[in-house]
Amino acid sequence: MNQQKIGEFLKHLRKDKGLTQEQLAEHFYVSSRTVSRWETGSNMPDVDMLIELADFYDVDIREIIDGERKSEIMDNETKDTLKKVAEYAAEESKKRQGRLHTLLTGSIILAFVCQVLFGSEYKGRFYGIVPEAVCNNIMEFTCGLAFVAIVLYALHCLGVFDKIGQWKKKRRENKC
Repeated sequence: MNQQKIGEFLKHLRKDKGLTQEQLAEHFYVSSRTVSRWETGSNMPDVDMLIELADFYDVDIREIIDGERKSEIMDNETKDTLKKVAEYAAEESKKRQGRLHTLLTGSIILAFVCQVLFGSEYKGRFYGIVPEAVCNNIMEFTCGLAFVAIVLYALHCLGVFDKIGQWKKKRRENKC
């Protein structure tokens, strides 16, 4: 798959419709920078976005993936299959986001509870029963856990995990 060829094809399709990158971005609720990245081949649209682009430009999705026009038209069965694949991918992403959200919420609640129990100026509500060093260790652990959860959630929101997956996939393809 040649991303630059696909990007050129997407650019050609956009220009044939007489649209600017900003207009296309507005239509699909993405940034013009995202459209620019598609057209330069530095980034590719998600599968569900490819389906929408194919419908919008009235081309076969295989034409977009190949980066050139074909004479045949995509049949509905193939289109339905691709939509199901896109829905599956979106559902998996949603599940991962839910797990990360639960981790984030749980670790912040745990850090708050530990702060109340072990972090006051008297080193906890146990009035000296728990040694100060233990209270400090508990607080460091829970604050670290909350920090890691925040970092993981931020990386997910930035799409880093998806990019790592794409990188791993490219490495596997190159090894074969």
